[in-house]
Amino acid sequence: MKNEQLIKAAHFCAFPIILACVLIALGGDHSNTPPQNSNQNGNTNASSMEKRPGNKTSSDPARTSSNAPQASMAGLSKEDRTFVTEAAMGGLMEVELGRVATQHGTMDSVKQFGQRMVDDHSRANDELRQIATTKGISLPTELDEKHKNEVSKMSKLSGADFDKAYATAMLNDHVKDVAAFEKESQKGNDPDIKAFATKTLPTLKQHLEMARELNGQKKNATSTNSNSNE
Repeated sequence: MKNEQLIKAAHFCAFPIILACVLIALGGDHSNTPPQNSNQNGNTNASSMEKRPGNKTSSDPARTSSNAPQASMAGLSKEDRTFVTEAAMGGLMEVELGRVATQHGTMDSVKQFGQRMVDDHSRANDELRQIATTKGISLPTELDEKHKNEVSKMSKLSGADFDKAYATAMLNDHVKDVAAFEKESQKGNDPDIKAFATKTLPTLKQHLEMARELNGQKKNATSTNSNSNE
């Protein structure tokens, strides 16, 4: 009889303990589960937003780097782009040779012409570069190998040999320059580049006349010297 009472008492005492353990276990599982789901959902949403092709921000380099310049350059005709590039290189060449003329020239007219080339073509080059920037065109900032070699060759001359070679080169160059700028001013497609050619053309025509006089002066000087020697 006592044994049965002891067993009943033990069962009665153990039941609350077992119940409490079950409740604790259930409560712990319930509290831990939702945050895990929340984190997983947050990560999933973030990943899906990153992978979506339409969710590019304004800082995307593909959208901000070069779309505008490319679109502007695409609107230019091949003739306009060629004119701008060749005019820029030719302008750099005139400036470099003009500097050489101020140092190697023996005649005052040659030195003065060289300085005029430096001043006028430097201004024209700056104006052309500003226009080209708005069109998305990157112009050369230094001479290419071909023109560097020409400047180097001219720099090795001195005295009357330099004066003659420089005068001849300037005459030939400005005949070509005037023809190219006249063509662009008449048939150019881009209004800004066409306006630049029209604005610069009178100055180039002045240069051409000066180059013709420079060659004439050299011929006259040579003829005078020959007559005096006789």
